[in-house]
Amino acid sequence: MGQKINPLGFRLGVNQNHHSYWFAKPKNYSKLLQEDQKIRSCVESYIYKNIRNSSNYGGIARIEIKKKTDLIQVEIQTGFPALLIENRGRGIEQLKKDVQSILTPENQKLRMTLTEITKPYGEPNILAEYIALQLESRVAFRRTMKKAIELAKKTNIKGIKIQIAGRLNGAEIARVEWAREGRVPLQTLQAKIDYCYYPAQTIYGVLGIKIWIFQDEK
Repeated sequence: MGQKINPLGFRLGVNQNHHSYWFAKPKNYSKLLQEDQKIRSCVESYIYKNIRNSSNYGGIARIEIKKKTDLIQVEIQTGFPALLIENRGRGIEQLKKDVQSILTPENQKLRMTLTEITKPYGEPNILAEYIALQLESRVAFRRTMKKAIELAKKTNIKGIKIQIAGRLNGAEIARVEWAREGRVPLQTLQAKIDYCYYPAQTIYGVLGIKIWIFQDEK
């Protein structure tokens, strides 16, 4: 049987970087790791509650965390930063307060920055969130996949594969459907491939969305 591995972890140190940058002693490692997870969950839940429920969506590509002795720097890479800044007059300042409240100790300095991605639909997380929003609005999955591939091809990528699993279009029996355009060489380490998994909460149940994007090859 085929042995599967996460394409991002497979390429760490080759052409993929970690999303967290810090060093800790073994006894403090688990505590800092849990803090990272809380920060990411806080940012994602804020985006989901305050932005994604509107006609727009958050469009977060990744969240990078850098820790120093007394400073935590959180960089949110998004394709649509204006949504986060202008939303309901709260924006990034309220988000910063929410993140600050979960830090221990609470007097740690927090710096939060927004980075705009010039080609958002070349990022698998943003594309998966777009697909999830369409599926939750009961758009046909084949039409959604075709539209997503068209959006991704405009960013000059080398290849893309989209897979959706679950009760597609409300069918009683769950199945897996996928579509591919171009090359997606998963076994080539030199190939820079971005990957993400994203769940879509439909009225029929959860649909799992997986996206592989082949950016370039060194």
